[in-house]
Amino acid sequence: MRTKNTYSLEDEQDRDAIKEICTILSRIDDADFIEDFFKCLFTSAELKDFSNRWHLVKELDAGTTQREISRKYGMSLCNITRGSREMKKEGSAFRKVLDMLKESE
Repeated sequence: MRTKNTYSLEDEQDRDAIKEICTILSRIDDADFIEDFFKCLFTSAELKDFSNRWHLVKELDAGTTQREISRKYGMSLCNITRGSREMKKEGSAFRKVLDMLKESE
């Protein structure tokens, strides 16, 4: 069962671009190549934010409190709460990806 994304891109071209990138990434079986692509696509600050969001998901899964996550990564409680809500949704993509990660370890 697929869940509907909660993000909202107003511009159809933006939605199409995201879908196009996701489709291309789903075909790549080389983590180093994807990392190189991300380094080209994102600034250092954007990569840091991207990294922190993944840390957030893993920390929430490990049971770390929102306040601890905020202190550790300098994230707002609002962003952490949003991540927590996403993880609790039925069919959460966060949960599915975490499960995939655990299976691969």
